Amino acid sequence: MKRLPRLPLPVLQLRALSLPGGAGLWFGLASAGFLLAALIGNARQLFQLSLDPQGWCWLSLGVGVSLLSLVVNGLAWAMALDWLGHRPRWTAVVSLFLRSNLRKYLPGGVWHLLARLQALRTTSTAAAADPQPALLSQPLATAPALVAVLLDPVLMAVAALALVPLGGWQMGFGLLAPLALLLLLPRWLNPLMAWLEDQRQRQLVQRRLLVVAADDLTMPVLLPGYPWPPLLLELAFVLLRFAGFACCVQAFDLSPALPWAGWLAGFALAWTAGLVVPGAPGGLGVFEAVLLLRLAVAVPEAPLLALAISYRLITALADLLAALSARADAAWAAGVRVPWRGQAPLVRRSLP
Repeated sequence: MKRLPRLPLPVLQLRALSLPGGAGLWFGLASAGFLLAALIGNARQLFQLSLDPQGWCWLSLGVGVSLLSLVVNGLAWAMALDWLGHRPRWTAVVSLFLRSNLRKYLPGGVWHLLARLQALRTTSTAAAADPQPALLSQPLATAPALVAVLLDPVLMAVAALALVPLGGWQMGFGLLAPLALLLLLPRWLNPLMAWLEDQRQRQLVQRRLLVVAADDLTMPVLLPGYPWPPLLLELAFVLLRFAGFACCVQAFDLSPALPWAGWLAGFALAWTAGLVVPGAPGGLGVFEAVLLLRLAVAVPEAPLLALAISYRLITALADLLAALSARADAAWAAGVRVPWRGQAPLVRRSLP
């Protein structure tokens, strides 16, 4: 990657209009309030819903598909690192991605990104409590590391929006959503990533979560071109994510309510909103609220709520299983047995 001197950009400060706690907090509260009102209004119908054995099988399949989607997402991030010219160690990158992904549910919504950022800036994190080899042959400075971390959610959002037109016109969403693909042109992607890098860097520094060298403040990253390879993998990830959602649709026998293209478009729009709206850890509340607003016209609200809640549960379970599996695998690869009930870790020794 090439690096150019950062150009001074005018910054518009609207402190007088800023909301207490930040706009992200209010977005999250509004979404949670809307979802809570919907749950209360449909409580009786929700308690009347039940799943047969086939429905439980569909949910179990959804957990497996969601788990597979996380692996593909980790591969997409490794592909993005390779596209940026960083020559990643693929196994280590996917392992860290899976282990850190569970942290997106923590308040603040930055802890999974911070874990990946720290891993890219260090040569090794092979501690006994959290073994992890170096992701790259050479550690990155703060600016390129931030770009490498933030590029992944940008590609995820664009890949999801590219699927929205499959649902038709949709009050104009089908026409506007694929325009996001133009954002990945170097003319627009470079200033977008520079802005995202600057905003995230300021946020982490203000919260004392990041220490930045002086040269990182003046040297932005210039991306090499259109990111087709990682974008295609992100598209596969979103489709697998939808496959897990489709398992929930089948579990509640809701597939006749909409064509599958309509389900896909509604899911892609709601999932993107949960990804990009600040203040909602893991998109919690935002995804469900947008899904209700988008599909409640065609699908009964109570089953749709049950569908959204079940999808949230199976994806959270997949995140947990992926994190535990990756941690156990990393511990075994490092020759360390994860301590259990206070036992000291056992280090595997090679024979003389």
